[in-house]
Amino acid sequence: MEAVADEAAKRFAKVMRKVSKRGGVTGDGIARVVLTGGGAGILMLRKLRDLDIDWERVHVFFGDERNVPVSDPESNEGQAREALLEHVDIPEANIHGYGLGGVDMNAAAENYESVLADFAPRGFDLHLLGMGGEGHINSIFPDSAAVKETTKKVVAVTDSPKPPAERVSLTLPAVNSSARVWLLVAGAAKADAAKAIVDRKPAVDWPAAGAEGTKETLLIVDEEAASKL
Repeated sequence: MEAVADEAAKRFAKVMRKVSKRGGVTGDGIARVVLTGGGAGILMLRKLRDLDIDWERVHVFFGDERNVPVSDPESNEGQAREALLEHVDIPEANIHGYGLGGVDMNAAAENYESVLADFAPRGFDLHLLGMGGEGHINSIFPDSAAVKETTKKVVAVTDSPKPPAERVSLTLPAVNSSARVWLLVAGAAKADAAKAIVDRKPAVDWPAAGAEGTKETLLIVDEEAASKL
């Protein structure tokens, strides 16, 4: 996991510099990045604290969020703030959370669609993804309504097989609007799913296999996760 986080952090900083010089997907020199949780994702965020990144030129979004307030330990946004965002000079206005916990999830999903339209109208420069052993990404699980969504970029999830059941998530159309999609995968338990990505298995069975960047799709794995490739 350490090697995965190190490699992702190094590449992250390089992409941020490229966007500031060349304009990025929106052409304004502002990087639009979707953060991920999970062990490797959070470890990567901690490593970014010490790298030379102009955070005023970065807008961050979240691939999914549990239906809890940011103060809850289960909150993806809360974990990202603790790992990274509270330690760097990123303007609060550049952090785009879902605002969950005690609100209607369908309304929250619609609101986040509006946030994306306002702040990421041409998609993302980079979408970071963790992955479950069964191939789920964000809160897109195999054979779920979310994995079958083809139009909406954000959906409410009420039946996540991984607790808590209630979440809001970016969909594959949102993921695939990204210039770069990176999957951070560590551990032998994810070896089958990593192979499914490489073999381009059906996304309905292995959601991670449906994630694809318009310029780059990168699978960053450790030796255990790569054992079946």
